[in-house]
Amino acid sequence: MMGDFYGLIENASDEMVKEWLESDPKNLLFTELYIAELAARKGGKRKTYDTHAFEVNLFENLIRLRDALWNYDYVPSRGTAHVIFDPVQREIFAAPYVDRVVHHYIVNALLDWWERRLNYDSCSCRKGRGTSFGIARLDHHVRQVSQNFTRPCYVIKMDISGYFMHIKRDILYERVLWGLDREFEGCKDKRYKILRHAIHEVIFDNPVRGVKIQGSYEDWRGLPEDKSLFCQPPGQGMVIGNLTSQFFSNVYLDVLDRFITIDLGYKHYGRYVDDFYVVVTGEELAQAKMDVKAIATFLEGIGMKLNFKKTRVIPSWQGVPFLGMVVRNGAIMPGKRMTRNFTESARALVCGTGKVESVVSYLGMLCHYDAKKVSDKIFDRVGWEYRW
Repeated sequence: MMGDFYGLIENASDEMVKEWLESDPKNLLFTELYIAELAARKGGKRKTYDTHAFEVNLFENLIRLRDALWNYDYVPSRGTAHVIFDPVQREIFAAPYVDRVVHHYIVNALLDWWERRLNYDSCSCRKGRGTSFGIARLDHHVRQVSQNFTRPCYVIKMDISGYFMHIKRDILYERVLWGLDREFEGCKDKRYKILRHAIHEVIFDNPVRGVKIQGSYEDWRGLPEDKSLFCQPPGQGMVIGNLTSQFFSNVYLDVLDRFITIDLGYKHYGRYVDDFYVVVTGEELAQAKMDVKAIATFLEGIGMKLNFKKTRVIPSWQGVPFLGMVVRNGAIMPGKRMTRNFTESARALVCGTGKVESVVSYLGMLCHYDAKKVSDKIFDRVGWEYRW
């Protein structure tokens, strides 16, 4: 039966598809879930048991999920939690596959509307706006403000303390619903109600309840309280790793982007999740330092705190570290952490404990930047250390 459905979707004409969708109002929801499941497959993690279990009976599971959403009975399943240590110690909650399908369904429905609204320089979890884009945009802003490095300019880097762990779910839900109401303005139909229900369940789900721990409880040792959902009060915090979490993180801070670029008037601004910056001239620097306090006050209004310990004013000619790279006077070079991780990966490969794919991955990324001297130096050092 599932093969017949695949054939219908792949070989049907536009008229046939339209007729099939109009024959039953549930068919549109089923199709959207099928598209979401295809996207979830491409996201990797296909070797897990729950992924195989879902795909073995794909048609029946999609029907079951469709009916749960249609009847507003959908409730997120219990996931797993573990801690990673690379590049830093961090807590990760992994949702079951059926919930990842719902996450893709939600994002697919909301993405186009929010893409038209989000700031151009708001990066992360956006097509074509990953780390490479964020680094290139910082370089662009520095070039613009410094007039191709002919006059001094400064980068004020800022960071939000424990961003994901301090997200207020009621504020997030209100913000996402604000966008949903405008996307479906004048048409609060069944699809709108289903999306509203799914969004509510995902945002207000308590991932700590019934979670399965992977690894050892000792992995949490040394993890600060403001980086763990287990230590947050009710209604606060969002898991790191879910597609909806990454997407909603941009939605949550859209108001910050607009406050800095519209209310404060900074044109040369960029953000990657909770790391953001403004680039100013020497004449604008004094006012920009004062505006840092205004930004901190604004963040407090949405339940966030500016990390003053990581707030820095960096002259552009000294090099600005951002997303693992250092941007300095037209050159983009690997930062300290990137260099250290690349070195460790090369050492592990030489010792026989690492993977060649890891080294190739670093080389593939660094070949786009001014990193040849650094790469040569790393290979020379590792080769000398482990010479025969």
